Amino acid sequence: MPNYKFEISYDGTRYYGWERQPGKDTIQGKLENVLSLMTENNVEVTGAGRTDAGVHARRMIANARFETCFSPEEIKDYMNRYLPDDICVKKTVIASDRFHARYNAVGKLYTYTCYVGDSKPVFDRKYVYIPDFIPDTEKMREAAAYLIGTHDFKAFCANPKMKKSTVRLVDSIEIVQK
Repeated sequence: MPNYKFEISYDGTRYYGWERQPGKDTIQGKLENVLSLMTENNVEVTGAGRTDAGVHARRMIANARFETCFSPEEIKDYMNRYLPDDICVKKTVIASDRFHARYNAVGKLYTYTCYVGDSKPVFDRKYVYIPDFIPDTEKMREAAAYLIGTHDFKAFCANPKMKKSTVRLVDSIEIVQK
């Protein structure tokens, strides 16, 4: 079966995260529903990672194996026609048979935005954090420097019996003030 690779962006505001959950709206669930309708078979989508409830993604990579007579461009168009407006398939290509979105991921980029200003950011309010003080960006840079490198983040793990490695490489942290 062909292995399709997708580049997806989504506003996760109204979703319970990436991972399929019974009775809950998730990004994976929405993608699988549309692809299953298109192919008239159950399709499982694998994402490069999982996002929590309310988290957005600009460029999530995913893959799925299925048979179809549609071209990659037609698959993308079909998905975007039937997916909700807050999920967009930006690109669809046929990947190598060995491609796996999670195992072939080479990195992740997280962006956190704080808004400091005199007026409310009406149109960006769902995408920024509004602190009730002005952050000290120099102290933030000093603190961020301690996180650069390879560290065990087990202390941040909710599951103390986690079997997977909690060691991660943080290769850069940028604190930008605009």
